[in-house]
Amino acid sequence: MTDAPHPLLTHLLAAAEGRFPPADGGVTVLPPLPGGLECSVAFTGHAVIATAQDAGRVTAAGADGFGGSLDPRFLLHLAGPDGWIGVTDATLTARATGGPPRLDTLHHLDDHPRVRFARCLRTRVTVHGDERGLVTLAEGLAGRHELSIELDPAHPDGHGHGHGRALLRDALTLLPAGTPLFAAVAPGNARSLRAFLAAGFTPVGSEVLLRPGRAPAGRGGSQAGSPGAGTPL
Repeated sequence: MTDAPHPLLTHLLAAAEGRFPPADGGVTVLPPLPGGLECSVAFTGHAVIATAQDAGRVTAAGADGFGGSLDPRFLLHLAGPDGWIGVTDATLTARATGGPPRLDTLHHLDDHPRVRFARCLRTRVTVHGDERGLVTLAEGLAGRHELSIELDPAHPDGHGHGHGRALLRDALTLLPAGTPLFAAVAPGNARSLRAFLAAGFTPVGSEVLLRPGRAPAGRGGSQAGSPGAGTPL
């Protein structure tokens, strides 16, 4: 029997279609993610947080839909002093174009840092690419289809020749046409961000992944990854 998708996936897929939560400053609290992960996702005027903490503790710690959900003090509250907090990324989305895949599957890059990182946080990771660089394709946050890229620094043309956007456009052929694809890009990585935007990706929000160092707190019987509408605040 296939596990039900995490309820955060519904919010992400809706955002990919241009449908967002109300910009009311509120917070929707969902169960934690599988694998001991939690996250804070910010849309315009509304936050969605997947955590083992209950809604009362989340709001008491300062979360709101107007930036409080990504405040470093709130993220530290979620993670605890011994937890891991990822970087704040822009959440981007595009539709796969389908057709014959224009990138080969690569089987010799298990030790590549980007591949290792992807496998720490995602499942069903595959690696694709050519002389320009590599693409990881995986099931990422809440089970969404997620990709990342890295250009080969040894490529003779180097950066600044459109290789990033061309590689991304080719990566869009790896899934059936119309499939929503997501990417998490650090806003400070302007070169990467420009490449994703030029390849047709659209920003829909921001996100932070974290792995708490505390023992899981109760949520009235909810289990990680269980479906549900969440707790809007």
